[in-house]
Amino acid sequence: MAKTLAAAGLTLASLAATAVLFSPVASAETCKASYYTGGGTTASGERFDPNKLTAAHKTLPFGTKVKVKNRSNGKTVTVRINDRGPFITGRCIDLTPRGFKAIAPLSQGVVGVTVTRV
Repeated sequence: MAKTLAAAGLTLASLAATAVLFSPVASAETCKASYYTGGGTTASGERFDPNKLTAAHKTLPFGTKVKVKNRSNGKTVTVRINDRGPFITGRCIDLTPRGFKAIAPLSQGVVGVTVTRV
């Protein structure tokens, strides 16, 4: 009986630890966003498509979906991470032209945003 309870306790502790490690905790990142028009192949191996709602981020796993909110006008867009970058200090995400146009005119070039995992 004691062994069964101990095993059950270990299993429960393992499940709790797993739930904490893999729970979808939304943490927001505040920084600047820009857009890019690369072409060719992204870091994930996909062909770059300026008309898709995708983005480059330095550390988020490929396939992660994030909501990008323009802090000035409140407009948002949800994009999927499929590339690496940006490599300019202060910027945390590079959007495709389509993604950027959803939150600001391309002529603006760089906008202050909040990025949140979805």
